[in-house]
Amino acid sequence: MFFEPPTAQDESSEPPPPGLSPWQAPPAQERGTVLVSDLVLARTQDVAMIVQTIQAFSTGCLINVDVVTRASADDSTLTRAIYQHMVTGVKAGAPLPDDLLRFGVRFADGSKATTVGQRVGRRHPPSAAPPPGPLISWLPGMSMRSGPEDPSIVIAGLWLWPSPPAEPFQLAVEWPAGGVELTFAEVDGAAIASAAARSLPYWPE
Repeated sequence: MFFEPPTAQDESSEPPPPGLSPWQAPPAQERGTVLVSDLVLARTQDVAMIVQTIQAFSTGCLINVDVVTRASADDSTLTRAIYQHMVTGVKAGAPLPDDLLRFGVRFADGSKATTVGQRVGRRHPPSAAPPPGPLISWLPGMSMRSGPEDPSIVIAGLWLWPSPPAEPFQLAVEWPAGGVELTFAEVDGAAIASAAARSLPYWPE
């Protein structure tokens, strides 16, 4: 099984400490280097997921996924399910709920990371010791729709830390409620590494 229930530690109800850790978001002082991807991650009758861009930073990369649902689908339920904090029933040791949209990565050495069990918005002091990587974090995104007959588009930002190795790796997705079975797509880690080397600060010293 690739996507597994969170551990009891992952679902801890302790109040989150203040601060923002570097493994949860891109460095604030960098603008990153944008790679156009257009990678089709998944497509069903009612759902499409496209990696439009990947933004490479010195510490990791931001994978931007358009999650699109047709207006003909029960998209009120699906759209809500895209936001992790609106999905209930994610408990340690219990089967994952069908409406939980889950992303993950797997590297050539077998190591992996997923968004399952993640507490959206949880922060840690920047001075805290980095956890063992890799980690993939769901960042707040945006949604778009111009009319009731148009598809709903939600941009999911996936922050991958640390920078992936300069070799191909797999991006995984699974969403039973959206009809998306476990799917893997290959991502060019070498291109991300090259782009990360060109990431510049907003204000040069």
